[in-house]
Amino acid sequence: MKWMQCATLDGFDAKVVDVEVAFVRALPSFAIVGLAQTSIQESKERIKSALSAIEFKFPPQKVTVNLSPSDLRKEGSHFDLPIALLVALQKSEFEFEAFTAFGELGLDGKLKDTATLFAIILSLAKDNLIKKVIIPKQSLEKVSKIPNLEIYPCESLEEAIAIFNNPKTAKKVVSGESLEFSYIVINGKKYYFADEFPLDFKEIKGQESAKRASLIASAGMHNILFEGSPGCGKSMSAKRVLFILPPVSLDEILEKAKLDAIEGKEPDFRPERAMRSPHHTSTRASIFGGGSKNAKTGEVSLAHNGILFFDEIPHFPKTILESLREPLEDYQVLISRVNTKVRYETKFLFIAAMNPCPCGNFLSIQKECKCSDLEISRYKKRLSSPLMDRIDLYVQMGEVQPNDKSSISSKEMFNKVLKAFTLQLERGQSELNGKLDDREIQKYCLLDDKNQEILNSAVSRFELSQRGINKTLKAARTIADLEGHGDIQKSDILEALQYRFR
Repeated sequence: MKWMQCATLDGFDAKVVDVEVAFVRALPSFAIVGLAQTSIQESKERIKSALSAIEFKFPPQKVTVNLSPSDLRKEGSHFDLPIALLVALQKSEFEFEAFTAFGELGLDGKLKDTATLFAIILSLAKDNLIKKVIIPKQSLEKVSKIPNLEIYPCESLEEAIAIFNNPKTAKKVVSGESLEFSYIVINGKKYYFADEFPLDFKEIKGQESAKRASLIASAGMHNILFEGSPGCGKSMSAKRVLFILPPVSLDEILEKAKLDAIEGKEPDFRPERAMRSPHHTSTRASIFGGGSKNAKTGEVSLAHNGILFFDEIPHFPKTILESLREPLEDYQVLISRVNTKVRYETKFLFIAAMNPCPCGNFLSIQKECKCSDLEISRYKKRLSSPLMDRIDLYVQMGEVQPNDKSSISSKEMFNKVLKAFTLQLERGQSELNGKLDDREIQKYCLLDDKNQEILNSAVSRFELSQRGINKTLKAARTIADLEGHGDIQKSDILEALQYRFR
């Protein structure tokens, strides 16, 4: 019996699968066992055709392929290559277990890329489960972005077989960090950014408080809610936040590329964070993940390390809004199904926008609000207190005035974010200010006696919860970083308190 490693995708993570092939003297047959799904069962015909294309005679024996562990569901056409190699090299004494092979076979023996191949290899590489990998040449551009891999790209099954027949002449590529974007180095680690602003804050006239809050939210990844009349610039501000967010590490770029691959998109490896903006008619399963048998990813997990934007948030169903509590607080969501349980990371910047009333004119000085007190109350109550408590920054935006002018640009805002980002990492923080846990808050968000008195006074006056206190401290820490203050000052804590929803 001979065996070689492959893998299958289980939720977001890949699980190693041992491909074992045994040849028995019996009536000729070809069987694949081990919970192999249709795409793998169909590989038998592809493998036979590919082997015949290189003039290999299929052995007149009973060939049994076992995919271990046998209780794990496997799917994907990338199992074609390891099975074909083990069949073709049945008499070879080479140590196949040193390699992990992936690739779909064409009927002529050509190797093809698959949609999940990059996500699988990245997941295995992050856990140091693979070193030498054989892949289709089509996949090289993507897979070579994953560091510390010894890659053997092949155009055909014949080339893959040659790796074992003539190992000294086998062509290999050692992967590494090769992104051609601007970057900064902090504590010996590179952080990349695109330095492009297709949507610019300079295009928004007036709304200085909203721009300031957007700057704070971006610098510390704080959740933010914009409230204002229709057309005042709520959605414009939200969409421009994406381009002033902090730089990303290679790990974060690869993680986003992995999410793109799982979703069926072609990864672009740009240092740009994800932005997901589901419509209020979206189903709960599409937002949080679901599926009848196997757990599927949703918008909250696809927004990981990026932005989740809920426009017109009161129009979202109550069940969806209340379900947001877990991912906003614990930065993860657990999807449980009969056959599987999958835990997704959900560390994103949450942005929401809403009108002040159903007609939108409650704050208007030019238009008359036609809503009754009861309608306004019902509209506001769609956002519960526990959900609002998870919002770091609440901004009320006024109407656009004729004399409003452009002010700060996105590039200027990004440069400020960059300085604040550098200060946070140089302090030794593992997370940005908005995502600090209780222990880290006590370490990095210290107040002197006078500022503590101010906060204590605000706690009793505004009835702040413990979560509200922590949100205020984290926002004050970000404001201090933007202002270049080593310690949180009185002005920082007062400004942070202004953004609390009351």
